[in-house]
Amino acid sequence: MIIRLGYVAIALNLGKVTSSSTLTYTRYLKLNKEDRLKKLKEVTYSNIEALEKILRYNIDNNIHFYRMTSNFIPLATHPDVMWDYLKYFKKDLEYIGKLIKDNNLRVDAHPDQFNVINSDRESVVENTLRTLNMQVDLFEAMNYEQGKLVIHIGGAEGGKDIALDRFINNLKNFPKRITDRLILENDDKTFNAKEVLQICEKTNLPMVFDIHHHNCNNCEEDIKSLLPQIFKTWEDEELVPKIHFSSPREFEKDRKHADYIDANRFLEFIYKAKESVNKDFDIMIEAKKKDITLNILVKDLKKLTKDIKFIDSATLEI
Repeated sequence: MIIRLGYVAIALNLGKVTSSSTLTYTRYLKLNKEDRLKKLKEVTYSNIEALEKILRYNIDNNIHFYRMTSNFIPLATHPDVMWDYLKYFKKDLEYIGKLIKDNNLRVDAHPDQFNVINSDRESVVENTLRTLNMQVDLFEAMNYEQGKLVIHIGGAEGGKDIALDRFINNLKNFPKRITDRLILENDDKTFNAKEVLQICEKTNLPMVFDIHHHNCNNCEEDIKSLLPQIFKTWEDEELVPKIHFSSPREFEKDRKHADYIDANRFLEFIYKAKESVNKDFDIMIEAKKKDITLNILVKDLKKLTKDIKFIDSATLEI
């Protein structure tokens, strides 16, 4: 069983390099018309340069799995802006996509909590559709067919059963270019792993299992019984299944993520996965210290057990 480790958005070992530089709408309005486009292009180019640096850092350090920021193109989905960034940056994005593919990286995105497919407000669903379309535009501009979008089911307005039905019904109105890239995730307070799994089985979408969310918002099934069912949702996918792993910041069911990962709990999960599925998968480390956490976790695991063989600095075999 081979497992690749990844991290989210910011490579802290690179210092102040960020691909999430923003331009607020308020600031945008204060600029004269000639400077607005100039500033949009300036921020976008900075983010593209930073993303290239991060990807090259990952390549140099054998980190094959990475989540890019969802705040990559400033004001790209704002209804009063929605500028044609592809007109200026298509070649740059193609270059980024080639870098990803040539080095066999897995890169995905996780649009923020304001994207709610099952909202009972039409305006929220329309905004979600616009944002997800833009994210797909980015992956298509990169010619990166394996780019996926992780999203939660959403809220429970009207009750869970009604909200789950609303998700399925609203999803039918989303274009295939979006639904082909979606991965559904269990959350830490509303829809648990079993409920999300049922939706995935009905919609034929893959599921990412968030272990910390499961610990905070448990269902009647344990991890060992859930994993085979969750992995089955990936049978029609080219990519291996993915898992999200984090540790609570202060107490057992603290929904906030800690800076680092509890290596003993991580190892406990790995053993459960080995017993229940024994198949390759990737793990996204969701910790405040990002790539630093990944490096420390690897060092801790090497001290804890001889059962794990490290193929490289972020890939293990057990």
